[in-house]
Amino acid sequence: MKKTFYFLLTKSIGFYINLLSFVFPKKAIQIAHAYFSEPRKGKLNKGKLPKTFQDADLEAIQYNEDTIQTYIWKGNDTIIMLIHGWESNSSRWKKMLPYLKKSGSTIIAIDGPAQGLSSGKEFTVTKYAEFMDIVSKKYQPHYIIGHSLGGKASLYYQYKYQNPGIQKMVTLGAPSDFKIILNNFIRLLSLNNKVEKALKSKYTVLLNHDLDLFTAQEFASKIEVKGFLAHDIDDTVVLFKEGKKIADSWKNVQFMETKGLGHKLHDADLYQKVYQFLFETE
Repeated sequence: MKKTFYFLLTKSIGFYINLLSFVFPKKAIQIAHAYFSEPRKGKLNKGKLPKTFQDADLEAIQYNEDTIQTYIWKGNDTIIMLIHGWESNSSRWKKMLPYLKKSGSTIIAIDGPAQGLSSGKEFTVTKYAEFMDIVSKKYQPHYIIGHSLGGKASLYYQYKYQNPGIQKMVTLGAPSDFKIILNNFIRLLSLNNKVEKALKSKYTVLLNHDLDLFTAQEFASKIEVKGFLAHDIDDTVVLFKEGKKIADSWKNVQFMETKGLGHKLHDADLYQKVYQFLFETE
């Protein structure tokens, strides 16, 4: 019943956007962009925060018109930056935090644009990387761990900003090709060719990048940082072949294939492997 309702809802939205594109094309693209880029889950209420943050210091960084929410678990001079994925927030690190804390490191988690307690309505990889750059300039992280789109944003961040202080990176369940995500959205709503062309033109400008090359595979191929990449063969949200593309292009990466963990990749063995990669000498 839920699947039927969801199918009818998405097709109804697509029909409305298609119809609008012939009368008010700019409005149609605006609505399509909003459905594609605005997270519908992941916001937090400051008065009812998860217990994950009870031992963290909360700091909101103001940058121009943006508010970037961070959560800081203070430790030694080694800094780890955590970057969550789409329709999520920094509480997603609840199960990994104990493994990272035993290293004694300082841990800084960021709420992405329009998620958690950070400001905004739209989420893009480029905006997320900008948030990362602002936080990085203040705290000088050594390690980055990113999940899902947070993993792609992390690779894009290092590709664009080339932070020399980053020593190691971990990506978990990250997608590669932007066009696959956009084409899936277009297909889900059955958007017409006019809307499809206009959307792709909009994102070429918004991302300031050829969409065919706006891939984590491309970003990874241009960075020198040592990496650890994990992807589950049963991931139905981001297919395993997406992670494989990234692993195949990353010059210095340790690739871990998992099974049965799905997209969330919560697993004690995996977290122990991440800990070993970051902190144990080879």
